[in-house]
Amino acid sequence: MKKIKILIIEDEVAIREGLIDVFVYHGYDVESSGHGTEGLEKALTGQFDLILLDVMLPGLNGFEICNQIREQDRDQAIIMLTAKSSDEDIIEGLSLGADDYVAKPFSIAQLVLRVQAVLRRTQSVVDQQSKIQLGDDFTIDTQNLSATRGDKELTFTRREMDILLYLYANSQRPVSRDELLHKVWGYAENVDLETRTVDIHIAKLRRKIETDSSEPHYLVTVRGAGYRLLSSN
Repeated sequence: MKKIKILIIEDEVAIREGLIDVFVYHGYDVESSGHGTEGLEKALTGQFDLILLDVMLPGLNGFEICNQIREQDRDQAIIMLTAKSSDEDIIEGLSLGADDYVAKPFSIAQLVLRVQAVLRRTQSVVDQQSKIQLGDDFTIDTQNLSATRGDKELTFTRREMDILLYLYANSQRPVSRDELLHKVWGYAENVDLETRTVDIHIAKLRRKIETDSSEPHYLVTVRGAGYRLLSSN
């Protein structure tokens, strides 16, 4: 059976070598790079199932790498390694299209859990459909990760589309943050995670699909219950 391939882009030698050992031990095929430019070249080959991407790198930083990957491939799984004290790093990384983040210093167990979760794509969670209809004149093409509204072209990452598909399939009720982590990100229900990834992805989606993201019409918050996607006017 073909091994899952992971690319680790991390310039700190001790961390990089430690991560290589961990993921090889868990049965993955691992390549690595300690330089941003070289790491991007490897990433753009499209041969990796997941990329672990540090923010601070020589040559090109992690944000630039993430952005260039997303310009070519909106389906590539990416987890960013960020400074624990920097909310700005977390927000920027997820806004550029990373699937998730892990803050340094991190536990190896949690990092492995997050890698495993991101690798479990959610195609099996909901029946994939080709279109999501939001109102009379707003149709999202789920296969091509795109939409057109008026003269505005919208593009989505695979993770963003997974969120929309799950909310659309359950549009009759609000969906909690924990349910999204379990069903869309693939985390076990009994795992307690400190992560803002759901909130940041929701905010990013609102900036794309709403006329005014501060007063959402389609992707609304139900206080105390979670998020709900309203598919009609």
